[in-house]
Amino acid sequence: MATAVIMPRQGNSVESCLIASWKKKVGDQISEGEVLCEIETDKAMMEVESTASGTVLALFFKEGEEVPVLTNIAAIGEQGEDIESLRPSGTMKNQPIEEVPPPPVETVATLSASPTTGAVSPIPVTKTGNGARIGISPRAKDLAEKQEIDITKLQGTGPDGRIIERDIQAAIAAKPLITPLAKSMLAQGGYQAPSQGSGARGRIMAEDLTAVTTPGADLAGDEVQIIPVKGIRKVIATRMRESLQTTAQLTLNASADASALLAYRQRLKSSTEALGLQKVTINDLILLAVSRILLQYPELNALFKEEAIYQYKNVHLGVAVDTPRGLMVPTIYKANTLSLKQIAQESRRLAAGCLDGTITPDKLSGGTFTVTNLGNLGIESFTPVLNPPQVGILGVGNINLKPVEVEDEVQFIKHIGLSLTINHQVVDGAPAARFLQAVTQGLAEVELLLAL
Repeated sequence: MATAVIMPRQGNSVESCLIASWKKKVGDQISEGEVLCEIETDKAMMEVESTASGTVLALFFKEGEEVPVLTNIAAIGEQGEDIESLRPSGTMKNQPIEEVPPPPVETVATLSASPTTGAVSPIPVTKTGNGARIGISPRAKDLAEKQEIDITKLQGTGPDGRIIERDIQAAIAAKPLITPLAKSMLAQGGYQAPSQGSGARGRIMAEDLTAVTTPGADLAGDEVQIIPVKGIRKVIATRMRESLQTTAQLTLNASADASALLAYRQRLKSSTEALGLQKVTINDLILLAVSRILLQYPELNALFKEEAIYQYKNVHLGVAVDTPRGLMVPTIYKANTLSLKQIAQESRRLAAGCLDGTITPDKLSGGTFTVTNLGNLGIESFTPVLNPPQVGILGVGNINLKPVEVEDEVQFIKHIGLSLTINHQVVDGAPAARFLQAVTQGLAEVELLLAL
């Protein structure tokens, strides 16, 4: 009996996954535990292993498609087994493993004969655009319309050259695979497709298309790379739009004296290797400060969802990580209970998991507040975008000299830029300003925070 391979659940927060690539094709042999495909969530890449040994009878989804978790994605068994009961609703049948054999002669005769007289009935015909008439069976015509097959280019193998179902199936099998984006671009005109693309199984991708120009046309934009928005980038795009559409965002800017911060960081770098403190960064010290100070401002350490505010007793601190696949925000759970060394170690571990793709979905959810740092890129200040349902996010800029009046004299002192964005629906400006002020004071006296 055929066995279904399902899209596995990837944590409580993941509702669907994208099929990044199939490692097997229909007709291949596969063993239980062997990798069938790679999938991509909004946060990480993972492999899906076959749950049975046998022949790959069907792949129910194409590469690049989003599939709900716990949905059948493939069928494994012996050739000839019925798999229709395993097929998810709304999916198309795969190409047959072998060429469909021609129907017996008596079947064709029966289709063409009158059930009452036994006389051969006239072959059904359809008209082309130029008025030519083409003989085609009703089933073949229906299949051709569904699969968008141009019957004017087919040579029928039925009686008197009639196009029958197997002719359409052969045309489908020979039809080049093409992504939805490439198909849409071709339909709009101005592009030409090759006979075979660079995608899996020769699939024609958007980047395989070549622009068709006419003499005298403007060639300024001739060279262009078209990148489909999918996977993490698609999720980021959706969430950023939803964030700005569903919240009232207000950003407050300030700066903190970074003298003590830099001095303490230098002491850590100069400490003995056995202490394991040499790799503590400025960002780690900021995470420590935020985790301690947030406890005094519960309205910022909160979520706003379902018309209710959820304030948390512990700080589950999200840390923005830039990766080649997009922005990811892993969570340091109960950061307020961890030492500086522990925060630094956990921050490095989570960042490494994001960069190498081994981070699990559960580690990328559950945050109550987020810190995002662009200081190492030379950014002085910016407007961080909220990560709903969180109500606050702190952006960290670089360290610059700032003129400060000290005892009637102007001195240039190093300051670090801070930008706090809040959801003004549930957090007022004054408590947000007091929190930001407390952070600036805490960073100016960072060693005192270690006592909290």
